[in-house]
Amino acid sequence: MIAVARGLDHFVLCVRDLDAAAEFYRRLGFTVGARNRHPWGTENHIVQTPGTFLEILSLAPDAAIADAAPGQKSFGAFARDFIAQREGFAMLVLESRSAVDDRAAFANGGIGDHPVFPFSREGKKADGTPVKVAFDLTFADDKHAPGIFLFTCEQKFPENFWNPAMQQHANGATGFPGIVMAAENPSAHAEFFQHFTGVHDFDCTSAGLTIDTPRGQIEILSSPAIASLFGEDVSDEPAALVGFRTAVADLEALAERLAEEEIGFHERRGRLIVPASEAFGTMLVFEEG
Repeated sequence: MIAVARGLDHFVLCVRDLDAAAEFYRRLGFTVGARNRHPWGTENHIVQTPGTFLEILSLAPDAAIADAAPGQKSFGAFARDFIAQREGFAMLVLESRSAVDDRAAFANGGIGDHPVFPFSREGKKADGTPVKVAFDLTFADDKHAPGIFLFTCEQKFPENFWNPAMQQHANGATGFPGIVMAAENPSAHAEFFQHFTGVHDFDCTSAGLTIDTPRGQIEILSSPAIASLFGEDVSDEPAALVGFRTAVADLEALAERLAEEEIGFHERRGRLIVPASEAFGTMLVFEEG
């Protein structure tokens, strides 16, 4: 089987108060999409950039999500259990050209042989016209990161999902160039991420691993490295997704906006950092680009 490299698709941020989180991202200067509902009872708002998006997700007030069946994985049950413990960056999703091929590749690599999970929901065009969006998810297992939900996403109707008008942001955001993952032992995740991303050449340093995917970087770093690079203290659990990077056109203008909105931040190595304590459990890293 020929290895297919997979880029970043989207990041799922799990929160308890969806309205408050959506308003926070609007204050940051992002264009936040309409509220959507999944068939199993989670709800979300989407923040798009070209090719990559954020999913801000919570439980619907009437959600009654069943536990995952033995040996299976459940998006809804994982979100429910994550939110019961904390808020933050809970799921990392890579792009998929074929969910069926991803399942075969993951099984061959020993990182999961879960059935492809298809689902659909109603979306809306910019003018409010309802459209159908549908996705096939293929789950993977990193045994060294049990607290992270990892999968690929194949879009069935991408023309109904991507919306250039929703990719224009008041803060000048142009894309999400990478994510940051904390790990007690970064090198322990190398084999998994080779199979998960399809990328085999990593940059390995004393700080951790950097993986250049076809769309964005995955940085798997030690806690001391994260403290040095971003000024953030992170959990000492074996592995956790801790933040994502946003490219903006003008950092000085963004700093003025954050100050006006009374959103706490600090500068580190030419970047602006909104700490996890300010941002529903997720570190936000803004850089020029």
